[in-house]
Amino acid sequence: MALACQRNSYLRELKSKVKSCVPVETTLVTNGKKGKVKGYEVILEDTVLFPEGGGQPDDRGTINDIDVLRITRKGAEAVHFVSTEIPEATEVDMKVDWTRRFDHMQQHTGQHLITALAEQMFGCPTTSWCLGEKTSFIELDIPTLTEEDVAKLEESVNENILAGIPVTPHVFEDKNDPKLKEYRCRGLPEDHVGPVRVLDIEGIDGGTLCCGTHVSNLSHLQLIKFLFAEKGKKNKTNLHFVAGSRLRNYMTRSVKTERSLTGLLKGPLDQHFELADKAVKGFKTCQKNVSNLLKDLAVLEAQKYKSQTDPDPLFVLHRKEGDIDFMNIVVREINDKAVSCLLTVGDDMKGAGLFLLSGREEILKDVGPRIAEVMDGKGSTNRGNFQGKVNKLGQRHKAEKLFREFLQPTPQQTVNEN
Repeated sequence: MALACQRNSYLRELKSKVKSCVPVETTLVTNGKKGKVKGYEVILEDTVLFPEGGGQPDDRGTINDIDVLRITRKGAEAVHFVSTEIPEATEVDMKVDWTRRFDHMQQHTGQHLITALAEQMFGCPTTSWCLGEKTSFIELDIPTLTEEDVAKLEESVNENILAGIPVTPHVFEDKNDPKLKEYRCRGLPEDHVGPVRVLDIEGIDGGTLCCGTHVSNLSHLQLIKFLFAEKGKKNKTNLHFVAGSRLRNYMTRSVKTERSLTGLLKGPLDQHFELADKAVKGFKTCQKNVSNLLKDLAVLEAQKYKSQTDPDPLFVLHRKEGDIDFMNIVVREINDKAVSCLLTVGDDMKGAGLFLLSGREEILKDVGPRIAEVMDGKGSTNRGNFQGKVNKLGQRHKAEKLFREFLQPTPQQTVNEN
């Protein structure tokens, strides 16, 4: 039997009973990072929550107000992963996250519509598709689509949406049902278990195998906008699109961005590219000029130190606007291993920056890691110097004090010199 969410994609709530609840550990993605999570796999007699499949992500929702974190399929069963145990035979109330569900319905039916019309108009089948978080794309088996092709396809897609054409799922409990041969089906996976579901878009797509959730009428797609076509893998084309509510969200973001850029670039939308290109080129020129000035400044700082009558054996310098090249030039210009250098660059207010130590190798080997630790950072030896990143530039005065302690001669050294 097909799941309740497949029999009626518009169903938002359902009562059912727990068939099994098994403790497990699974991998979930949280804030973009994968991690092991302990919880329970719950199988119900029926479910309103769609398990991932057919290129469509799984639903989100609740079981007795407990968040369902993931839904997968094992055979013909939907498996709900939750963090709290729900004992076997428990009567449950399920609710689906309708915003997410309807969004997936719009994108998925939109994909079927685009696929059918692209094959009719250009003879190119869809080889795969991706339902992303904000936009989706269809991989078409065609080397390229011109802008005119994309415009014609988009026009045809939206004409059919405006016509309000019915979309009907047909469920076959037996995969060997002879009626399945009446539909244009691409075949079942070898490990398929359970009923077979075929989606029919009246007069456009005479039947395609699909287990996902769909709108019941093309008018519920509202509108589809093609964003762009790009070269895909193996001489194929990826056609990116948004449908329904996603298009409104996309336009909201685009308008907000447009207004921000209009204020920043001091010009209207049709001049944004030229204004941005001019700004980027100007910025690169400024960067080059600043880099050259820093190199000159590094040379001057080294010469200033070397011109002193009785220079401090420890040369200490901090430059907020500097970089690693600046510090290396200073050391190279001093060119004296008898002189120890403690150089830092970065913003004290933010705390993070870079440091470079130069001097005698036997001293750097001991003092380098200690100074890195004082400024909450890490470093290593590179071309005879010790350098790295730190998080607490404000501690550089403590680092200087520590360096001077290392440079003080030991009593034994003093005796030997006398």
